[in-house]
Amino acid sequence: MSEPSALFARHALLAHGWESNVLLEWDAGGTLLTVAPGAVHAGQPLADIVLPGMVNLHSHAFQRALGGLTETAGDGPDSFWTWRQLMYRFAHNITPEHIEAIAAQLFSECLRHGYTSVCEFHYVQRDQAGALYPRPAQTAERVVAAAHMTGIGVTMLPVLYSYAGFGEKPLAPEQQRFRSDVADVLRIVEALEPLRGRQVEVGVAPHSLRAASLGQIGELLAALPAERPLHIHIAEQQGEVEQCLAATGQRPMRYLMDKVALDARWCLVHATHLDDGEVAALAASGAVAGLCPTTEANLGDGLFPLAPFLAAGGRIGIGSDSHVSQSPVEELRWLEYGQRLLHQKRNVAASPAQRRVGDFLWQSALQGGALASGRPVGVLAAGKRADLLVLDSEHPNLAGIGAHDVLGSVIFCGNDNLVRDVMVGGRWVVRHREHIAQTAIAQRYKQTIAQLRKLRP
Repeated sequence: MSEPSALFARHALLAHGWESNVLLEWDAGGTLLTVAPGAVHAGQPLADIVLPGMVNLHSHAFQRALGGLTETAGDGPDSFWTWRQLMYRFAHNITPEHIEAIAAQLFSECLRHGYTSVCEFHYVQRDQAGALYPRPAQTAERVVAAAHMTGIGVTMLPVLYSYAGFGEKPLAPEQQRFRSDVADVLRIVEALEPLRGRQVEVGVAPHSLRAASLGQIGELLAALPAERPLHIHIAEQQGEVEQCLAATGQRPMRYLMDKVALDARWCLVHATHLDDGEVAALAASGAVAGLCPTTEANLGDGLFPLAPFLAAGGRIGIGSDSHVSQSPVEELRWLEYGQRLLHQKRNVAASPAQRRVGDFLWQSALQGGALASGRPVGVLAAGKRADLLVLDSEHPNLAGIGAHDVLGSVIFCGNDNLVRDVMVGGRWVVRHREHIAQTAIAQRYKQTIAQLRKLRP
């Protein structure tokens, strides 16, 4: 086995906070062996400011190509539901080759902005006619190929998507590309098994209580290995809450919690519309609230009850979802600013133990994202992946400030990307703000977009 590689950081954010003169060493497989504060520099490559790479816990990669194309007002009120119809029409023409090209562009952008892991909530499972591909995981394999090409770590989440609404309403024609039952999802999980490893994990995702029945969710849970992550959209829209109440007599979060034992394996995506009892119960369950502020704002979803959830000890992570943004900084900024507008207060995301909002947000999102990914990421510690960011310490926004103020400046000061270099699994994938395959990836993406826009309905 080759000797471990190393980096010496003048300042690094560890699990308990900032430390100085930190020696990081990792093995040939990209796992950290040593994270030693107070070390003496002995000629190792040097970095001024190092952060753990962020986890993007909710992604629909193909929707990156839809960005900017839905921002024209319709004849009536626009909402999540009208946006969804546009998304369905766009998804109809996407091929597996398109999916790979779009995902590669997205992942390269995510990496350049500081995401080093992504959880792909993957539901384009069938061809344009609604038929299964010859290989059950054909489109999912394309996403994994894009992750390998770019270097990002990935948790694949094949989606259970059987119904168009509560009461097992049949799918509409435009939803047939997403159709799957429990057997379909388990076949995809099995097909992806050989791809699991240091950079790839595989879980599952019942799409929502609208698209998957509780019976199906129970069947899926019984068949899935016990350690695998589970994600579900929940209570994203007021319309969803009203539909669930009409069909079941309960709100969606309560309906799920009464029938399924939630725990730290679960990521509840959005969870926007919760009552006080649901907030407390979700926090107590140990499940992660998967928050996607830029998408939630873009779709007009609403604001998550962050302050009471954090007060109850709840876990959060962030995702870019529909990818109107590929920046964790923007997600965290929107998360905090939305709460400031809602409560007309400042510095909402803090605690008695951590009063620096930037540090609180980054560390909380790392911890929740790591749980949601099911992978050993989210912290610079021995045994975890060597996923890290080197910030541009020469940038004016970081001039003359101490380590404890770094994340306050990164998140809340200006719009420049302060991520200079990115390492994933011990491999440098971004150097001086440029992805190692950026030109070729962008060219393929532009060709794909040109093809798709010719096919737009």
